[in-house]
Amino acid sequence: MRMACRLAMKAAGRTSPNPMVGAVLVRNGKIVGRGFHRFAGGDHAEIVALKRAGARARGATLYINLEPCAHQGRTPPCAPVLIESGIKEVVIAMEDPNPLVAGRGLSSLRRAGMVVRGGVLRAECEQLNEAFIKYITRKLPFVTLKLAASLDGKIATARGDAKWVTDAAARREVHELRNRLDAVLVGAGTVLADNPRLTCRIAGGRDPWRVVLDGRLRIPLNARLLRERTPGKNIIVTGSRASARKIRALEALGARVWRFDRRNGLIPWSGVLQKLAAIGVMSVLVEGGAETAASALRERAVDKLLLFYAPKIFGGDGRSMIGSLGITRVSRAIRLKRMEITKLGADILVSGYL
Repeated sequence: MRMACRLAMKAAGRTSPNPMVGAVLVRNGKIVGRGFHRFAGGDHAEIVALKRAGARARGATLYINLEPCAHQGRTPPCAPVLIESGIKEVVIAMEDPNPLVAGRGLSSLRRAGMVVRGGVLRAECEQLNEAFIKYITRKLPFVTLKLAASLDGKIATARGDAKWVTDAAARREVHELRNRLDAVLVGAGTVLADNPRLTCRIAGGRDPWRVVLDGRLRIPLNARLLRERTPGKNIIVTGSRASARKIRALEALGARVWRFDRRNGLIPWSGVLQKLAAIGVMSVLVEGGAETAASALRERAVDKLLLFYAPKIFGGDGRSMIGSLGITRVSRAIRLKRMEITKLGADILVSGYL
């Protein structure tokens, strides 16, 4: 099952809006076939494994991290193919939360006389597909908030110098995240201050959607992210009264412009996330800055927090990583669950769920 999970991870960022799935076929203690779902519309993991195993699949056991489907989607259902293949047993980690599946695949296998075992490495496999689970059950993308700060929680010096707070290992991890997640989101302040590219700069990586929350449409037309190699993956989210002329200029550069009525001067996260889900975005990486992070936390839009801490001290005149949250009592502080701490070169990564 761990091998199946490692196989599934090879397609991270490529399968949306489908889950990441890996499959391993074992016969007489030997692996006879393996595979993973590479992209939405492509063969599912178990079908890839069966094709590679050929006749050796008969009498084998299939290990797969997610329940085989039993419905027609972009591809035919997998459960009937498994039944016809002659494999004797299927071991899964978790049922598919998709209402179109939800146990139907396993039921069809059992009715055909196949041995079915479930729950193997369930927690690990649920974490592997946490974005898919939220997307398919709540019709919303999974939101990860990433911040890089000094040990005293500052993202920049008093003069705004933020390059570089963390070292190369932490920065590479951010590019790995951009490669795996569907969209990266920042506020207009970050674009104006840093002029980021928001691309993935690792070998073989792919660029995520680039989303900018810009209620007053301040983004300059020469911003670097607008001139990147994938201009059609830019989304500028602004207020309903934004300049029509500026919108047309942004659209001429290949960007999509979404308009929302602002609440208390801010764009509502709920509407943005719903619209991102509607175009198949399952996961969003929020990269800042402080006010964007604060608004996401205030609206309870964040599912997971990643805090990269550098062994540096900026002092009280440095710029805080998170803006005002209106918390007046310790008892009302936002608490992290399932917190983990990882060393990345000279830096430390603190991760947890909200």
